[in-house]
Amino acid sequence: MLVKSQSRNLLSHVRSRPFSFLVSATVFRALSATAELDTAAVDAQFNEQEKTLSAVITKMPRSINLLSKRGDARLFQRNFAGAVADYEEMIVLDPSQDAPHWRLGIARYFCGDFAAAAAQFEKYHAYDSRDRENGVWKFFCQARAENLEAARRGLLVYTQFDREPFPDIYELLKGKLTTAALFTGLEEKGLGQTRQVQFFAKYYAGLYEVLFGDKAQGTTWLREAVGLFDVDSAERSGPGYMWHAARLQLAALR
Repeated sequence: MLVKSQSRNLLSHVRSRPFSFLVSATVFRALSATAELDTAAVDAQFNEQEKTLSAVITKMPRSINLLSKRGDARLFQRNFAGAVADYEEMIVLDPSQDAPHWRLGIARYFCGDFAAAAAQFEKYHAYDSRDRENGVWKFFCQARAENLEAARRGLLVYTQFDREPFPDIYELLKGKLTTAALFTGLEEKGLGQTRQVQFFAKYYAGLYEVLFGDKAQGTTWLREAVGLFDVDSAERSGPGYMWHAARLQLAALR
């Protein structure tokens, strides 16, 4: 998601930008050096952040910014229902938060509430009709809530270029590209060594393979996607919030 103005920073919590509370970089460098992430250690870090934020929220219960941060901390430690509660409270306090709140869609996805998640991504499309990544999430939600055919029929329509590799990922979702052709095409475009592009390609190709029943291949690509960044590089110029989403989905597959 691209920030359109500084005033939208709070509304969007941009996927590709850093977030304002972080797990210890030392912990993540150690975790990234191994094939297996220490989920318990990560959960413990975010649990401490949640406690700190909760203490402040008791004094400032109407702070949308604090609820936003705690919602993220809860999601990142796999307290998905708690994340949904915080994100929804933001909307109660300020209804203008609703349409741009793609993070609520992701939290509902992790809760298994796929129909509601798909509806949230549909709302976001009315807010930003250029962001194809939103359409990718809506596809995966609808595929799980209904079926693959319904998800393909319901693919959101985009008429403007977003960013690589999302045009090709959209062709993959339509059934017009194989995952092999997706990666070949990126190589031909000279994007085979571009970490951010490869992260999203491997992330969503992995989810696509899992959807079609190839859990082994899907897990491999998710592992490779997560392994492209540690927390420092993900924050500076990487996928930020979405790196954590991929980490959580990899842990769930394992």
